[in-house]
Amino acid sequence: MDAPRPYPDAERLDLVEDLHGYRVADPYRWLEDPEDPRTRTWSAAQDGLTRQHLDALPGRDGLAATLTDLLSAGSVSAPLWRAGRSFFTRREPGQEHAVLHVREADGTERMLLDPTAVDPTGLTTLDAWVPDLEGRRLAYQLSSGGDEYSVLHVLDVETGEEVEPPIDRCRYSDVAWLPGGDEFVFVRMVEEDEAPDGEQAFHRRVWRHRVGTPAEHDELVDGPGLYDEHTYYGVRISRDGAWLVVTGNVGTARRDSVWIAELGEKTGHLTPLLTQDDDVQCNAWVERDGLLYLHTTDSAPRWRLAVTDPRTPGREHWRELVGEDTGSVLQAVRRLEPAPGTDGEPLLVLARARHAVAELALHTAADGAPVRTVPLPGTGSLTGLTVADRDTPEQAGRVWLGWTDLVTPPEVHRFDLAAGETTLEAAAPGAVTVPAVRTEHRAFTSADGTTVRMFVIAPEGPARTRPALVTGYGGFGISREPAYTAQALAWVAAGGVYALVSLRGGGEEGEDWHLAGNRANKQNVFDDLHAAAAALIDAGDTTAGSLAIMGGSNGGLLVGAALTQRPELYRAVVCSAPLLDMVRYEEFSLGRTWNDEYGTAADPQELGWLLSYSPYHHVRPGVAYPAVLFTVFDSDTRVDPLHARKMCAALQHDTTGDPLTRPVLLRRETDVGHGARSVSRTVALATDQLAFLAVHTGLELS
Repeated sequence: MDAPRPYPDAERLDLVEDLHGYRVADPYRWLEDPEDPRTRTWSAAQDGLTRQHLDALPGRDGLAATLTDLLSAGSVSAPLWRAGRSFFTRREPGQEHAVLHVREADGTERMLLDPTAVDPTGLTTLDAWVPDLEGRRLAYQLSSGGDEYSVLHVLDVETGEEVEPPIDRCRYSDVAWLPGGDEFVFVRMVEEDEAPDGEQAFHRRVWRHRVGTPAEHDELVDGPGLYDEHTYYGVRISRDGAWLVVTGNVGTARRDSVWIAELGEKTGHLTPLLTQDDDVQCNAWVERDGLLYLHTTDSAPRWRLAVTDPRTPGREHWRELVGEDTGSVLQAVRRLEPAPGTDGEPLLVLARARHAVAELALHTAADGAPVRTVPLPGTGSLTGLTVADRDTPEQAGRVWLGWTDLVTPPEVHRFDLAAGETTLEAAAPGAVTVPAVRTEHRAFTSADGTTVRMFVIAPEGPARTRPALVTGYGGFGISREPAYTAQALAWVAAGGVYALVSLRGGGEEGEDWHLAGNRANKQNVFDDLHAAAAALIDAGDTTAGSLAIMGGSNGGLLVGAALTQRPELYRAVVCSAPLLDMVRYEEFSLGRTWNDEYGTAADPQELGWLLSYSPYHHVRPGVAYPAVLFTVFDSDTRVDPLHARKMCAALQHDTTGDPLTRPVLLRRETDVGHGARSVSRTVALATDQLAFLAVHTGLELS
């Protein structure tokens, strides 16, 4: 007689499809449907099993207390200046979300918007905000329950009162104010019954809106080739209100289209500047000097800066202002005006990252010549970079830096051009005791000989073998930079080693680094993670029996592939909000917008890429897989939880690992999504994740 199964029963279908000549099995397709009674029963049983396991883990209370203490540091953002007023966010100890504040020219400060006051449950998040150019009105976006379907509001900064009804369907909407604060240009999704030619509801359009006028009367901004399926738009307006620049990107493709138009009573016709066929990325805007600035990868995978007259925007007219630096990535540019009464000239503040570590330099605005570097607090990253606006001349000659590093909570520093010094302006508001640690920035060699780097945090004192937690992202050109992370410090405080790896597929070394880890090159990302793990083992930091990996979203795909490719190398895995069925990922949520990053199953060659690593399709019987905890969020509108359900069922069926020492579990939350969450929910999730990894790697929590 067979022994009773330790996991909930999951019907295994004999479903095999022939896709471009590939025989592709999908035994758990029924788990794609959350409303299927079988899925409901299975999910409820997984909930009970997981909670029983997680609630019994040792050291949970102490770990939760450590995480709460580390998160009680809070945060503060760099100020955004508008006509003498500064707008910024701050999260005090005990607050669930950051609160938006305004500081008047006389230094008095008041709260402007608190998401918890809007919704005491903590499920409403402040997705974005931008004041008008005069600092009198504020456009802001809220979403609830993790769905990220933002609703746009406009309030009067002086009174705090709403000045018009909210506007829905503003998910991922950019907002740019015209001078005077009576109009703005923004992005809004078109409902199916409103869309021309029967287009789908998720298509976005750029609109010009007059405050106080019904949104139905908004002016549609149009131009050649402007509207395409799945395009996301950015909008910017010059300070004098003369020019509108629109940037379009299809899904997550790292290729931008750019249009420019003159503004008047009505928006002029948009003229194409770049198209997807140009195969470059470009941030474009008209600066206060009247020139069109182009921060671009055109002939520069690590980015360069060019300028031209907005009336002649074609690439043949571009003049290079600051060329590519082959050792760093140009991330952002700000124009710095000299202080009144000085004979200084306007400068450009250039933010760069060298191997993911922030650098800041000043160049002349006229010809881009280097002037000097700006001193920074240490080895860290920028969370914000601002200068005074045109109507706050008393603050000219200063640069505000949002700053963090591996042991420093988000704070604000100010660089004063006249003094040549960078000083701390606002520390994180909560006092915390950060554990004594030593940090390193190490290089190692991946499978193909490529040099890859990682940040390593370990307890202070002599090096010795410890349980290690390794994480990374490796996709979409997104950089993972050194930053204060409560989870990392809690792990190290308990005696572990933590490593953050700058994997290919990210943007840490520019666009070539990204392309070396996407599409046909995706295996490089997994090889980089395997090599990082091996480097830690070879250095004596850890062993395969005490090595954990953790990743979310595209990082969930990372660790899902890693555990199927090298199950003997990893002892425990947390796989959060992951992509795992790479054959059918395009069928769900935002998946169809990601095929430029991964490839499409509709193409025979690209299906081959996907099948070569798709975690769900590489689970095989007779393998003792690591302990695995999937964490998913039912309100996630980016990555469907079905990926984790199917992978969990497959692993539970095939693994030979003992369900007590190598369990496969699924942790589910029903009313949060992929993005921001409250502090208390962050603590609860991190407690479960780290306690799970600790018990299965031998890290003793007090």
